Amino acid sequence: MILDYITWAVDPRIFPNTGIHVRWYGLFYAIGLYLAYMVIGWMLKKEGKSEKLTDALAIWVIVAAIVGARLGHCFFYEPSYYLAHPWEILMIWKGGLASHGAAVTIPIALFLFARKYKTQYNINLMWLFDRLAVGIPLPAFFIRMGNLMNSEIYGVKTTLPWGFIFERNGETLPKHPTQIYEAMAYLAIFVVLFILYKRKGKEIKPGLLAGLFFFLVFTARFFIEYIKNPQVDFEIGMPLYMGQLLSLPLIIIGIWLIFRKKTTSL
Repeated sequence: MILDYITWAVDPRIFPNTGIHVRWYGLFYAIGLYLAYMVIGWMLKKEGKSEKLTDALAIWVIVAAIVGARLGHCFFYEPSYYLAHPWEILMIWKGGLASHGAAVTIPIALFLFARKYKTQYNINLMWLFDRLAVGIPLPAFFIRMGNLMNSEIYGVKTTLPWGFIFERNGETLPKHPTQIYEAMAYLAIFVVLFILYKRKGKEIKPGLLAGLFFFLVFTARFFIEYIKNPQVDFEIGMPLYMGQLLSLPLIIIGIWLIFRKKTTSL
């Protein structure tokens, strides 16, 4: 028998009905960051870079990602609430992270990192962008799977056989599991970028991997947004959701990086 839909009522807690408050989302986030660390560490080691560079870079990027994603959610999606309740910005455990915020703070962190360690490790900003671009889709994949476990950020009604009924949210009709759509897109992007790096290595034009990352990730995000439910009330009735508006400049940056003339000046 072929099911017409999938009933989804998974508890977001790993150990429900106990005093251990660990969620699948947090676990998946940690796994994604660890795998990205391992992949980028392998790349840097392959290029003869010190392990100290990998460790220092990981700390800067993780802090920038968490801070940026939190601030992005607070000020892109719910600015009036968080400006009225600024202390709640620190309450990450309540939920609310936006990848577009991390897309702003991570480049800033990389710029500062490159300036600080340029001579010590013989690196530049574009070199950092390219290496990070290969690893970042992995935590993006796991974060969206964490969203699935939380029964959040899903799509509109669908008649497709893989539609999910998110019972924990009181849903009675199947909806697009857009978390899975995005997760699969990010995983595919990781595979493409990793294979390209492994085959071409240092021969790749500076900025190409970063450009492909920005273009592919945020183009996927732009189109998947069309079948998502609005994340906040003010998006209702907008021709483009906030996620799409924020994706457009990042897509343009990706196109510029892909087609710009070869240079190592950054």
